Amino acid sequence: QVQLVESGGGLVQAGGSLRLSCAASGRTFSSYAMGWFRQAPGKEREFVAAISRSGGDTRYADSVKGRFTISRDNAKNTVYLQMNSLKPEDTAVYYCAARSFVGVSASRYDYWGQGTQVTVSS
Repeated sequence: QVQLVESGGGLVQAGGSLRLSCAASGRTFSSYAMGWFRQAPGKEREFVAAISRSGGDTRYADSVKGRFTISRDNAKNTVYLQMNSLKPEDTAVYYCAARSFVGVSASRYDYWGQGTQVTVSS
């Protein structure tokens, strides 16, 4: 099992930046591919970004490509989501999640954090 705790959310103006962190504890962090998802009020949870166990393979949703960057530090048991050029439509609760292999489908992720709120004002 692995426990995940997100941090770094907050309120930011459009065009600004935030960096989310997700700290993992429990089983070996490097055994898991990691993903970021988000859910806005009244909408389905959607894929944002994912990274393989080694960090060599990354995936992004088209809506965030070129603006968001996922990275990980296996020595610190942490995955990050750097979010630049934020837009009001990025407003959502952001979740990190873990699974054995990198992927974009939320249903394939085994472990989830509690989420952190990101609000982008116009």
